[in-house]
Amino acid sequence: MEPVIRAEKAALAYGARTVWQDLELEVGAGEFLAVLGPNGSGKTSFMKALLGRVPLSSGRLSVLGRPPGRAGRRLGYIPQQSTLAGQAALRARDLVRLGIDGHRFGLGLPNRSAGRRVDEILAAVGAAEYADVPLDLLSGGEQQRVRVGQALAADPRLLLCDEPLLSLDLRHQRAVTELVDSRRRSHGTAVVFVTHEINPVLGMADRVLYLARGRHRVGTPDEVLTSQSLSELYGTQVDVLRVRGRVVVVGAPDEPSEPHRPAPQPHAAHPGARGEQRSTRRGTPRGKQGART
Repeated sequence: MEPVIRAEKAALAYGARTVWQDLELEVGAGEFLAVLGPNGSGKTSFMKALLGRVPLSSGRLSVLGRPPGRAGRRLGYIPQQSTLAGQAALRARDLVRLGIDGHRFGLGLPNRSAGRRVDEILAAVGAAEYADVPLDLLSGGEQQRVRVGQALAADPRLLLCDEPLLSLDLRHQRAVTELVDSRRRSHGTAVVFVTHEINPVLGMADRVLYLARGRHRVGTPDEVLTSQSLSELYGTQVDVLRVRGRVVVVGAPDEPSEPHRPAPQPHAAHPGARGEQRSTRRGTPRGKQGART
């Protein structure tokens, strides 16, 4: 069976700076690949390459047997959590409906079948309670549940998750990761999960792609997340500690920020305290999300 993702000597550079190179990778159906690394290491650039938004500098990359950007509805995408302000007219069910027939001109014609499908998806992701609530009155965690529903609406074979846990508290992080993993196990959907924190997906990831200093390591979490492996990757001493089932990376230096990305922040492989401001959902606009740490 052809792999869902195949990279052959793939490289990506911005000007004179090599983001990553010589990437050899195959991702199979039902596999969970966690993409890790410090800020600026090329995680988001890897996601953009899979989506066909940035071209490779050299090598080859295919997604679902096609060039990047041509997978169509067989690919689902969950973006970084961000405020959906100004969407007063768009309800949770409307966003999920876009995932079903938003590829058409406009929203498409209403029909009972699509309506039932939307209700099923909202129930599956735990968002039925606020199906008719305007998006800008939902909390960050609630919005992200709806985004997961939108991404799953077309029954994708591949699910790309671009740091979907940012600014979410631990409870909502767990809810989002469990939704994604449940879909993988029940439907054999391949998952590429970009994150700078391994612990929320440590028990789900089959393999890890760790990017740093223009280089990479691919393997199981136990193979990649070791002091020896990461020290070789960074070219300096890095300690990997395992405390009560959690992984903590100590001494990993930051990278130059990626183009059009915020300046790098201190890197840690363990979840920090990420508060989430909630709205009242009854007419009070939701507050700004907690700052990234």
